[in-house]
Amino acid sequence: MTSTYFTEETDPFCLATIDAAAMLFDAPWQRYAVIGDSLSAGTGDKSVGYGNQGWSDRFAHILRQVRPDLAYLNTAVIRATTVDTLDHQIDGMRDFAPDLLHLPCGANDLLRRSPDFGTIEQDMRKMYDLAAETGAQLTTFTLGRAYAVPVFPDWTERVLTLNDLTRALADEYDVVVVDMWDHPVNSRENLLSADRIHFSMSGQAVMASEMVRALAATLARRTP
Repeated sequence: MTSTYFTEETDPFCLATIDAAAMLFDAPWQRYAVIGDSLSAGTGDKSVGYGNQGWSDRFAHILRQVRPDLAYLNTAVIRATTVDTLDHQIDGMRDFAPDLLHLPCGANDLLRRSPDFGTIEQDMRKMYDLAAETGAQLTTFTLGRAYAVPVFPDWTERVLTLNDLTRALADEYDVVVVDMWDHPVNSRENLLSADRIHFSMSGQAVMASEMVRALAATLARRTP
């Protein structure tokens, strides 16, 4: 673990708002929605030297520099599973009619004595099917390796399996994946919140910047 401490201005993985907005100068999205769990919500403790905003709110702020009239909906709920998201958030998301939509990656589906990955895949596929019907650009994360639940000895294997499932579905549905599994930020000793699960605001800032980079790359590939 690295003991180097940064501020938002000195963090090599963080983009200044003006630079991030410049990377998305031609972004077409006007209706941005986020559904899912605490990872989608951007839950985390404060970090000295960083703004107190989760990644999703940060990203909405950046996108508003390009699209001042951006409509933004975040219905994410702490501890929500994929089934919870399907049961309680999908209808509101569809009524909102997003053109940019962030999907959860099933973190809370792992918090069972013996996760059934066949069922998890079915639930996630149903969520992807319903999300794809909106015609929105879809995004998601993979879980970082710093995220740990020691009570489960096979936790790393669980996360690797879920991340592989997320990548496979994302490839099938043309979803932009921000892959946090082996991102260097995982090595920072001050990354996690007190619960040792959620990224603190320093990590949230990095995740927002990585979302900008991933979507900017997607836009660049679409440019003739």
